[in-house]
Parts: sequence; C-alpha cells; structure tokens
Amino acid sequence: METAGTATGAAQRVADVLRERIARGTLPPGTRLSEESLGSGLGVSRNTLREAFRLLADGRLVVHELNRGVFVRVLGPGDVIDIYTTRRALETAGVRAAPNAPPERFGALRQSVSAAGAAAEAGDWSTVGTADLHFHQALGGLAGSPRIDEYLTRLMAELRLAFLAMPSPRDLHEPFLRRNRLIAALLESGETDRAEAELERYLGDAQQMILDIMMKADT
Repeated sequence: METAGTATGAAQRVADVLRERIARGTLPPGTRLSEESLGSGLGVSRNTLREAFRLLADGRLVVHELNRGVFVRVLGPGDVIDIYTTRRALETAGVRAAPNAPPERFGALRQSVSAAGAAAEAGDWSTVGTADLHFHQALGGLAGSPRIDEYLTRLMAELRLAFLAMPSPRDLHEPFLRRNRLIAALLESGETDRAEAELERYLGDAQQMILDIMMKADT
C-alpha cells in the first residue's frame, strides 16, 4: 500500500526526471505534458504525476492552463528581466564573499571554466550552456550560503528555458567563454572589485542579448 511518504518520494523522483528532460531540451518550452503518455511511460499514477507537476510549477518550469493541460513554460521578457535582477543579487553576494571563500569553492569555478572550454572545442554548445550555468552557480556558491545555493539551482533551471528558446546556442554562449575565464582569474588574484564590475557588465549584456532575440522572434 502506498503511503504519504512513498507517494511524495515518487512524485519528487518523477519531477526530477521531467526537470532533466526539460534541461536537455527533450521537452522544450511550450510542450504539452500529457498525463496519459507520461504516466504510462514512467509507470506512475496520475496522482503521482500531478504532484510532480505541482513541484515543477513551484519551480516555475511548467504552467497549468485551464481546460488545456500542463505545459513547459515559455518565458517572456518580464521573466528574463526578473531572473537577471535576482542573479545580480545572488551572484554579486558570492563575488563579494570571495576573499573568505574556502579553496574548494574556487575549484568549482575552475572546473566549470575547463568544462566549457572543452565542450566548445568539441562543438557541443548545449554542454557549454550547462557549464556556464554551473559557473554562475559556483559564483554564488562563494558566499557559502545553502539558501543561495538552493535558490540559484532553481533559478538556473528556469534560465535554461530561455536558453532553449534561443535559435543558436553557439551565438548565445560563445561570447561569454572568455568573460567567464576573466571573472575567475580576477577572483583568484583577489581583484574582487574588478570581478564585480565585470560581472555586472556581463549580466547586463547577457540579459539584453536574450531580450533582443525574443523581440526579433515576436516581429
């Protein structure tokens, strides 16, 4: 017999599977999530699936449309502006905490920069995007705050929806590879103020790039 605890655990596992599929682009923005096909494919009840949808909705990854069903969210310009406003606050907190951050936190920065470089050489721009998200999570992680870590994880999953809607992953990510390396180098050398200024310009440019592409798509 299924208990409340096992039901909640099953819903979380299903939500994790669907979140990963959304992140990989298997379920792109605008996709309708069929209870019948997903429930059958994942071997779970409709109640479990609906609870998983609720968890994903809490993370702003899906929306329920009355009489139509559940869909992977399509971000609008307002969403992008709000995401980047929040990113500035959380990532800047990490940069400012860098002088007191433990060495392993810098290791995460270096690893993400290396992973992005290797993926770019292989022409795997989706993986470059993943490494870029990890880089910015690592920036916020310099603050050593579990709450910042948790919120950035949720925020980066939502940002992936914007990445997936871009027509060219290479055009989106390639300009920022060098800038990630620069921010990491500035932090490693203790130039915190310069790193913060570069991050502010970086996030402003990235936000505007995504907004410009969205506006072109709407015309």
